[in-house]
Amino acid sequence: MSGPQCCANPPTLSPGSGSGHVEQLGGLKAYVVGSQDSKLAILLISDVYGYEAPNLRKLADKVAAAGYYVVVPDYFKGDPYAPENAERPIGVWIKDHGADKGFEETKPIIQALKSKGISKIGAAGFCWGAKVVVELAKCELIQAAVLLHPSFVTVDDIKGVKVPIAVLGAEIDQMSPPALLKQFEEVLAAKSEVDGFVKVFPKVSHGWTVRYKVEDEAAVKCAEEAHLDMIQWFVKFVK
Repeated sequence: MSGPQCCANPPTLSPGSGSGHVEQLGGLKAYVVGSQDSKLAILLISDVYGYEAPNLRKLADKVAAAGYYVVVPDYFKGDPYAPENAERPIGVWIKDHGADKGFEETKPIIQALKSKGISKIGAAGFCWGAKVVVELAKCELIQAAVLLHPSFVTVDDIKGVKVPIAVLGAEIDQMSPPALLKQFEEVLAAKSEVDGFVKVFPKVSHGWTVRYKVEDEAAVKCAEEAHLDMIQWFVKFVK
């Protein structure tokens, strides 16, 4: 996460956005939306800007409309990355918010969901969140995974995945360039025991699925295509 691209187009955070509500779950605050009666849950694990990003919450509402109980945890505990804070560039901020910590903090959330009667859980990770999701997929703590413009995810990570996984990447992406995504695709093609899907979206940049400008019709269309791919993956494997 060295270059500025991973942090481009920061959202205007809005704690009141979305049609769901915020509650404590497994030790973290989380935005939750969807039927309490659903036995199927989806975790959406944010990028560095955290769980108050309006586009992310809008996507959570969309996933909930497909029949899922959706949880967007506040892994940063009120301390999302703030690009305007020159004292704390991304390299400094990330030391306090490693994906390894996010992985550990997800375990109690999964336990809390199971105690509510949830029987199957899928997880989608955006940028920073993709590394958390791939770790969950290696341990089979979830039933299906989607990585959207992942950061920090390696070929070895993909080799270790044990559940169905879709990777949605951008053509213009320093964090996960198309050449790396091609390697992911080759690894998954060789893993006959794991369903895999890799798609590179042309002419879009890292972060496009959640950091689009709502007035940019072309950007919205590309984001919505990725959202549909993600939801279809969950419909197929979290049922």
